[in-house]
Amino acid sequence: MEKKQPNEYIKISFVLLLSVCLILFTQTIKLVRNPASTPITFQTIQGLVVLWSFSMIGVFVSSLVKKTRIKVLADFPILGWVSLVSLFFCLLSDFFVQAIAGVDFLSITTPILAFAGLSVADSLMDLRKTSWKVAIVAVFVFIGTYLGSAMIAQIGLLLSGK
Repeated sequence: MEKKQPNEYIKISFVLLLSVCLILFTQTIKLVRNPASTPITFQTIQGLVVLWSFSMIGVFVSSLVKKTRIKVLADFPILGWVSLVSLFFCLLSDFFVQAIAGVDFLSITTPILAFAGLSVADSLMDLRKTSWKVAIVAVFVFIGTYLGSAMIAQIGLLLSGK
């Protein structure tokens, strides 16, 4: 069983705090570049605190559920628990939805994509060991995803009359 030490929770909370600060920094830079974008208000700070809280609750729930003997719950990823916690609280009260609305969506995605890039870069050596055929499959998957998205968007535009 994996048991998190209290200092590990502190490390996780600081990483999440760093993420929240990066989101705030990104939103500030976006506001400097485009003054018409989402302004930074008290609601933005509330939204960032809410997002940080949801993430920490998700981490705690994940560590608690890992102690159960139910394999499906124990193997469920932390991201899933954070999503479920967020969904639960947002359905419970409109306050959370309004607070998160003060945070610009693109400001959230930029640090997330940076973290994703760092995590992928860590496993490039493993990718190098795979066969060259994986690259061909990946190209077809990317093309199929792009074409599928474009077709769905076109159907949506046709149905809306635009």
